[in-house]
Amino acid sequence: MENMQERLAIEKLIFSFSDAFNAADISKTVTSFTPDGINMPNNAPAAKGEKELTKAFGFLFSMAEINIQYVIDEIILNGNYAFVRTNSNVTTVVKASRDQIFLENKEIFVLHNDSREWKISHYIFNNTKTATNL
Repeated sequence: MENMQERLAIEKLIFSFSDAFNAADISKTVTSFTPDGINMPNNAPAAKGEKELTKAFGFLFSMAEINIQYVIDEIILNGNYAFVRTNSNVTTVVKASRDQIFLENKEIFVLHNDSREWKISHYIFNNTKTATNL
């Protein structure tokens, strides 16, 4: 039963992260991470910790409207850590030009539970397919 509760809490974190991200809510996006959490985007520098994450997400949200929909493929629990493999469809609208970019991604989330709640420790993704509507 405990394993199922942990899996549900992990799913809730992943989907609340995407909700915050889609809403361009920098604060909620950043607080999905551990204090020393790392975001490692495709073709961009990594951002580590609250200050860098806030700056990186702020820049991203100022440049584009993004909607990401995750599908969880796998959850592996190991003590206070969990590994989540996902795939996603992403629609991006570039604010300056209104160009649309459609992406398919695959992601790995490393989560940590500090005995209170699950948070994202490391997040990495890469594009598997890109299409544009310019």
